[in-house]
Amino acid sequence: MTFVLNIAKRAKEASRHFCQYAAAERNQALHLIGQKLSQRANDILAANAEDLARAEKAKLNPALIERLTLTPDRILAMSKVAHAIASQEEVVDIIVEEKRLPNGLWVRKQRIPLGVLAMIFESRPNVVIDCSCLAIKSGNAMILKGGKEARASNQLLTEIVQESTRGLLPDSLIQIIEGQEAVTELITLVDYVDLVIPRGGEGLVRAIYASSKVPVIAHFRGLCHIYVHPDAELERTEKICLNAKVQRPGVCNAMECLLLNQALPGDFIKSLLQSFINEGVEIRGCEKTRALSPQSKLAGEQDYATEYLDKILSVKIVDSLEAAVAHIKKYGTHHTEGICATDTKAIAQFQREVDASCIMVNTSTRLNDGGELGLGAELGISTSKLHAYGPMGAREMTTTRFLVQSEGKIRL
Repeated sequence: MTFVLNIAKRAKEASRHFCQYAAAERNQALHLIGQKLSQRANDILAANAEDLARAEKAKLNPALIERLTLTPDRILAMSKVAHAIASQEEVVDIIVEEKRLPNGLWVRKQRIPLGVLAMIFESRPNVVIDCSCLAIKSGNAMILKGGKEARASNQLLTEIVQESTRGLLPDSLIQIIEGQEAVTELITLVDYVDLVIPRGGEGLVRAIYASSKVPVIAHFRGLCHIYVHPDAELERTEKICLNAKVQRPGVCNAMECLLLNQALPGDFIKSLLQSFINEGVEIRGCEKTRALSPQSKLAGEQDYATEYLDKILSVKIVDSLEAAVAHIKKYGTHHTEGICATDTKAIAQFQREVDASCIMVNTSTRLNDGGELGLGAELGISTSKLHAYGPMGAREMTTTRFLVQSEGKIRL
């Protein structure tokens, strides 16, 4: 038996026993995780420093290093995540629908765990905590596979989770593996793994999606747009757009393309583009954009199709809402799309015609996040529609089954 197969078998066994544990035990373990993260903050920072030193030596790009970095504030945020998820409403074993039929059947729908989840991710050590806590809350076992650039951080955070659950929950509930060969085997173990979630660069996601024999929920790219309608409240809109791009440009819900209606005041467009430039953002725009902002570079077809994950923004001035929607339909990735407007008909049309996992109205795209949307944390943001679309919290890590009861009913 290979090491990976043994890990998967143990995870499946843990998931089968997990149903015997009460919500109070799951929540107690989550609170312990939150406490231990705070208590061991210095150890976590030391492990992360090892990873950062290797990353600098390997000359990883700044966006990757930024996602890899843990700080006291980020450790505190992870601790808060654990406590917040523990305090959420229960999602396991809940009856979500019931009815008594004329034929005498009492039919109920019950929410249950998926089983064993394989989480394959890059760079961000906080994923260990977010996903482990969501798995515990939703009654699932989880096998983690992080990137080698975060090896020390991931290992220590997994150990903290395991220490917190020991004696409270089944052994082998949360496990971690390393190496590409381990992934290659893991995604073929259909008898033991129920779902694979790849979270990282597009290359990783597409490779897993193409090779896995286990069902995959994927987030390929986050090429997010904001369209500004002529009647948008301008001061508010500028703050929204700047936040969407500048607050943290290296993440999947950062704005990558700004669509401006040509009826907007020229002075506003000039001021907005200059605000981006003042923040160190490189503008790549159409000819109309460059006429208003000579510092901008001319955008090519590839620019509008690129998720930069950097301080680069493509801009296009469009003549209508319909043109903006057409642009999003051509280049969008079903992740996050936004509109700044006050016209309720325009907002409704945008919401109706744009297909994305989250539509933001007068709101920064950066708010499409499990924690910000009240999920506590997220497993990832699904851009596919089976079985979840958008940020995946504990509820999205479950499915439903039927419970049917009668007084001896038979089919005639």
